[in-house]
Amino acid sequence: MLQDMQVGNARYLKSQDLPETLPVFPLTGVLLLPGSQLPLNIFEPRYLAMVDDALTKNRLIGMIQPSFGEIRDEAGQAHVQALCQVGCVGRITSFAEMEDGRYIISLTGICRFRLFEEMPQTKGYRSFRIAPFVTDLSTPDDEAQVDREALLAAFKAYLDANKLEADWESVERASNTTLVNSMAMMSPYGPAEKQALLEAPDLKTRAETLIAITEIVLARNFGDIETMLQ
Repeated sequence: MLQDMQVGNARYLKSQDLPETLPVFPLTGVLLLPGSQLPLNIFEPRYLAMVDDALTKNRLIGMIQPSFGEIRDEAGQAHVQALCQVGCVGRITSFAEMEDGRYIISLTGICRFRLFEEMPQTKGYRSFRIAPFVTDLSTPDDEAQVDREALLAAFKAYLDANKLEADWESVERASNTTLVNSMAMMSPYGPAEKQALLEAPDLKTRAETLIAITEIVLARNFGDIETMLQ
């Protein structure tokens, strides 16, 4: 069964429903996934301008991580922040302006994208030509392929090891898609791990990647994890 991507009052069915160029918001360690929501506190002038422009157009912003290094500009002088090649398009679905000039917004993920050519800057923020992951717009209902038991075991082991609590009633009610994507976005892992979760080709692989990362972290920090996962 295929489910069309609808965010607020907008539907995204094909690549033509998305712009050819997109302003991007580079943020280390932050993950947005299709269908999920991400709250953001916007205060830098260039990103305030980006939100203003997005609100007057299509409300779309690309969330992306800086890559794990820098490159020089064509003149070989100043450093230019290199970006990861894959991010996620988000639609502004809530907006509030604070008395101190900050914006509090919420982005809802639409689909992932790949960066191409960078466009000239006019207001301080960066924009790129993008290629959307069209398969994200009509996602197959593959929830049944997720090993929910293994995912919850890894989640519980992580919570127990770090002496944390969870609302297990809400966890039990959550669908596999909500569970996997929420855990991926909220996970305390590093930028490289977050990028691996973003680039996972499907929900099943994302869940398996999340389990593997959690087990590696537990083994590194706490030693034998076999007992913890029982």
